Order: sequence, then C-alpha cells, then structure tokens
Amino acid sequence: MRFLRPDSLDEIAVLGAHCDDIEIGAGGTLLSLCRARPGLRVHAFVLAAGDPVRQAEERGALHAFCPGADLHTTLLDIPDGRLPAHWNRAKDALEAFRRTCEPDLLLTTATHDNHQDHRGLARLVPTVFRDHLVLGYEILKAEPDLAQPTLFWPLAPEVVTEKIALLHAHYPSQAGRAWFDDESFRGLLRIRGVQSGHRYAEGFHPTRIAAGAPESGH
Repeated sequence: MRFLRPDSLDEIAVLGAHCDDIEIGAGGTLLSLCRARPGLRVHAFVLAAGDPVRQAEERGALHAFCPGADLHTTLLDIPDGRLPAHWNRAKDALEAFRRTCEPDLLLTTATHDNHQDHRGLARLVPTVFRDHLVLGYEILKAEPDLAQPTLFWPLAPEVVTEKIALLHAHYPSQAGRAWFDDESFRGLLRIRGVQSGHRYAEGFHPTRIAAGAPESGH
C-alpha cells in the first residue's frame, strides 16, 4: 500500500470520466501540489473527450491547473453517458494508461457517485491500480449524491479564487448549467473547510490509506 506524504510526491495520476471532472473535483489540490512541487509528473486520463470543443477546453484547462508540471494527457472518445456499454474498451484503455505511469497518488471519481460514468470509472480504477493510494473527489451536480468525505485538502483563499476563475475561463461550454457558478463552487469548498478546521478545502473519499512512513522492508 502507498503512503500519503505530500512533500515527497514525484508523480500523480488524475482521472476523469468527462472533461472538467478533474478540475471541478480536485482543481484546487492540483494547483497547490503543482506549485509546491515544480516539475511534478502529472498523468491525466479522461474517458469522454471526443467532442473537439470539449477536448480543446480540457487540454487548455489541464495546462492551467498544472502550472510547472511535467504533464501527460490521455483523452479518449467514449460517448458521454455510455460507459457501461463501452466497459471493455475503457478497461483496455485504463490498462494501457497504467503502463505509462507509476503514481504516488491517484485522484479520480468516487464509487458512490450516481452518474454511471463517474461510478464506472471509480470502480474500474482499483482493478488496474491495485496497490496505489486512490482518493475519490467530489463532483457537485443536480443529483443529490454527495457523501461526507473523510479526507480534506485545505486550500488557501487565493487558490479557491484562482480555481473558480480558471473553471469559467476554460469551460465556456458549461456556463449555462445551473450548478456551474461561483456560489456553487465556493459554497462546497467553504463547507468542507468548516468540516476540516480551515477556511476552504476539497473533500476526498479514500479507498484505503496508511499514515506515516513505511516500515523497513515493506
């Protein structure tokens, strides 16, 4: 099992079912990690990025949310909302992605998410990344499926402001959605901040986690 030691992260993987999942769920954490660890290797994987407009948005957003990182992207064209029907292809693609990286930390969707693509990706990940530290991020949307996270990543107020500004700048195609606004984004981050004893935070759902340093011989 991998240990969560943010100061020693050299390589991470960030996975999303759709363009904007990663940035909405873990954008502040990404900004913080990349700024704290210049040259951090970031491997990004998105299942449903076949639309040229959305793909261009995602490429631009990933570069903006990973400043100074050694960024590698894998964007697939699995149809939005159809992951169950493309399960074998998604599994093959994830296995191919796994061969390109050895992440110290993996951020992805959560297993309890009601969206079939989010939930499906979260369930695929541990079948491929079997001995990795996996944290499931939150995606605010119309479905009432948010659960109480048990791990929090504190965010400085300026990081929250930057995250929200970048979401608006890089995803104009989503501007008409009822939940895609400053109040929604900042509100959830503020709630998670209160719950973690900070002003703002992003919440995560760990699969399993070990604290401290590994024992000799493990």
